[in-house]
Amino acid sequence: MKKAVLIILTFFVVSFLYSQENPTVTVSFDNVFLKDVLIKLEEQTGYNFYFQEEWLLDEKKVTGTYNNSSLKEVLQAILENSLLNFLIYEKSVILTRNSLIYSELPSGYFEKTKISNPNLISNGDEDLEPDYDTPVLQKDYQSENNNSKREYITLGKADSRDTKTTFTISGTIIDYSTKKPVSDIVVAVKGRNTNSVTNESGAYSLKLPRGTYEIYTKSLGYQDSEQKIVVYGNGMLNLEVEESLTQLEEIIIESNKDDNIKQTIVGVTTIDVEQIKTIPLVLGERDVLKVATTMPGVKTAGEGALGYNVRGGKTDQNLILFDKAVMYNPSHFFGIFSAINPFTTGNVKIFKGTIPAEYGGRLSSVIDIETKESNVEKFSGEASVGPVTGNLTLETPIIKNKSSLMTAVRATYSGWILNMIEEESVKNSEASFYDAVVKYNHKINDNNSLKGTLYFSNDKFSITSDSIFKYHNRLASMQWDHTFNDKHRGNVQLVNSQYKFNISYENEFNRDFNYDYSIDETELKFNLKYLHNKAHKFDYGFSSKIYFVEPGEIKPLGDNSSIEFKKIEREKALESAFFVSDLMEVNDKLSFDIGLRYSFYSALGKGTQNRYAPGQPISDESVVETITYQNNEVIKSYSGFEPRVSFRYFLSPSLSVKGGYNKTIQYIHLLSSNTTMSPVDTWKLSDLNIEPQKAHQFSLGVFKNFGNDVYEASVDGYYKKMDDILDFKIGAELNLNENIETELLQGEGRAYGIEFLLKKKNGRLNGWIGYSYSKSEIKLDSEFLTERVNNGEFFASNYDRPHDFNIVSNFKLTKRYSFSMNFNYQTGRPLTYPIGKFIYNGTEQVVYSDRNAERIPDYYRLDLGVNIEGNHKIKKFAHSFWNISVYNVLGRSNPYSVYFVSEQGGVKAYKTSIFAVPIPTITYNFKF
Repeated sequence: MKKAVLIILTFFVVSFLYSQENPTVTVSFDNVFLKDVLIKLEEQTGYNFYFQEEWLLDEKKVTGTYNNSSLKEVLQAILENSLLNFLIYEKSVILTRNSLIYSELPSGYFEKTKISNPNLISNGDEDLEPDYDTPVLQKDYQSENNNSKREYITLGKADSRDTKTTFTISGTIIDYSTKKPVSDIVVAVKGRNTNSVTNESGAYSLKLPRGTYEIYTKSLGYQDSEQKIVVYGNGMLNLEVEESLTQLEEIIIESNKDDNIKQTIVGVTTIDVEQIKTIPLVLGERDVLKVATTMPGVKTAGEGALGYNVRGGKTDQNLILFDKAVMYNPSHFFGIFSAINPFTTGNVKIFKGTIPAEYGGRLSSVIDIETKESNVEKFSGEASVGPVTGNLTLETPIIKNKSSLMTAVRATYSGWILNMIEEESVKNSEASFYDAVVKYNHKINDNNSLKGTLYFSNDKFSITSDSIFKYHNRLASMQWDHTFNDKHRGNVQLVNSQYKFNISYENEFNRDFNYDYSIDETELKFNLKYLHNKAHKFDYGFSSKIYFVEPGEIKPLGDNSSIEFKKIEREKALESAFFVSDLMEVNDKLSFDIGLRYSFYSALGKGTQNRYAPGQPISDESVVETITYQNNEVIKSYSGFEPRVSFRYFLSPSLSVKGGYNKTIQYIHLLSSNTTMSPVDTWKLSDLNIEPQKAHQFSLGVFKNFGNDVYEASVDGYYKKMDDILDFKIGAELNLNENIETELLQGEGRAYGIEFLLKKKNGRLNGWIGYSYSKSEIKLDSEFLTERVNNGEFFASNYDRPHDFNIVSNFKLTKRYSFSMNFNYQTGRPLTYPIGKFIYNGTEQVVYSDRNAERIPDYYRLDLGVNIEGNHKIKKFAHSFWNISVYNVLGRSNPYSVYFVSEQGGVKAYKTSIFAVPIPTITYNFKF
């Protein structure tokens, strides 16, 4: 009995003492500031609360109801999602930020403790990990460097219940001036082998134990920075970096430092849009794609030609992406300008060698253009006024530091320039264009962000008084980026692209008509990245797109037109692919990028297809049956594996050899019988009678940096074999042809070459010299004479230009004044010449050489420019930049094409040139 009484008394004594140390309260809060909550608890309990008011400024408001709850439970609930901890001690509540207060020393505190971080107090001499049951003790909170003004920043919240041994420190790095995310910044921890690199959104992530550290950033083009931190738990550390002043004077086009020798993928060119402004180009317009053609391996068929030929490929074999949406026609104004606004462009990457597995659908290259992130900090903009175009871009924050809207408009007032073109038919023509970009980017939280882009371009021109040509691109893209954890992130992309042209024709002979064409595609893509470990980095995903093609529709214009209505059946197809790749680090010298892509394609009804008799030429006479397909019925399916592999091996820290192989499949074809690409060329989907194009490319190169990374040099060779390349019969009729396959030929192609590049990346004189020797050939052979060209042997393609030599340089006279030069030489492109004539049935006929057996004269051009920057004062409304340049200084009349006309019983040759005289230009640019 006495024992029972003693137990009861002990229980009541302990309960009384506990109630004194942890009283119960009944309170209710509805969206109340944390400071007011603490004051109310202080009044109700009689306990004294100790804290610093500035700790509570950033805390969220409190909502909750607590009935007969202990003070400890209430404090735990309201401070759970904050950085504040508390200690209840002798009728006092002591709040701390980040750290914990221990009322007694932890077990084993006076035993030998081994700590790896030199900034932690240690009682021992061995270098071991800290005991995470003990509090974090800072050695010194003041900078040991008198020149540094950075004090410690505390991250996370200490929690005695947390059993984790390491914590995640993540954040975003932005440019100090523009407030835009900066990619490829190295974030490292001094004294530890721990680092990260920011992605395209400026995000990084580190794993660290509790302790004090020095974080530093390093990148080419930005000043190094340091920040001391104290890690208590998971935390967010956003940093700002300042652009290096010397970087403003450096190379015009430049990838990240050492990327040319370090990256595993071979044949990648990166264009820095901000730094191409000093290159003298036609009419002073800053043009990222024109600059790309000064690099080895990227060419055009001629001055003013639409499209680009990469390593011997056709113009339709380039996948041009604008924020992941396909741009079918990247040109304005007869190909003189590109349709890419330089003021909205952030990154441009050109993959001409090994194409990563995530890309597909084209044989030769991928030109991946990303618009820049809009300024989320303050209103800003950029504008230019030139002789032909005006450009205005505005960046407006919607929610400060979270979301922003970028709008840009570019238009031409170019009518006067056409009078300077030598070609008579062009002198009296009219032309105009405009393009607009709208982009919205929104950071939802640390793990999620959204961005969407709308693009529209419109061109209108009239070569003759009776016809008007119009064409436009319309693009829309939406991307959601998500970080699953430190190792796993990805995005979902939904994009739509449309290309459309219209021809209106009116004359005095009652043959007025409207002719329309359009191609539309919509794609959904999942793209994920997984960092397994240092040795394996995986990219994988899935994509699917649907095509709709309106091949052509002609209808009479007006009641008196004699033109009959005609419409070609709509084409539809579905193209999908799975892909996975592994960036594998074998050791410090050797790495592989191994990728596998499997694509599958189905041409779909509704529609009809002809089946032709085997063993006979494909013609209207050999049709054996016409098959009708219902809506969405599969007409024909194609599929195939597209392996991609590349390697990099360091021969020394500044010298590497790289090689690669990739197979690509292309299911869509450009129909053009012109020598160069035209705005009114049409696209054709693979179907029952037209097979997809296929290519195999092998690359091998040596890459070297020297002179303390001031210079870089490379020699890169390739060989490409292509199958089922599309070409045309002589005199082919491509427009409004219901049986277009009867006019087409499919044959073999091959291209090979070697490319040299020498680049000086900084200094008063900087720039690059590029040279390539290449061959591009095609073979059209058949057992039938009507389907055989040049006796079935290989012959030069229309875009074969063996020698290509470029010099691009900039000389800095002072920090504000510089001189620039651009020189280009190319072999003349192939041409079919008349070599004789004969009389047949009383009519004179012309005999031509083998196809593309001759060449037009070689092309060369020199451009010079003077660049003047405004003063570099920081506090000014706008920073200006003047470009004064002369395009084609030598006045060279470079032939664009050569054609032949029968006149007075003979055949005469004529050549046309785009610019046959020097073209001076003054352009004014300013940023605000």
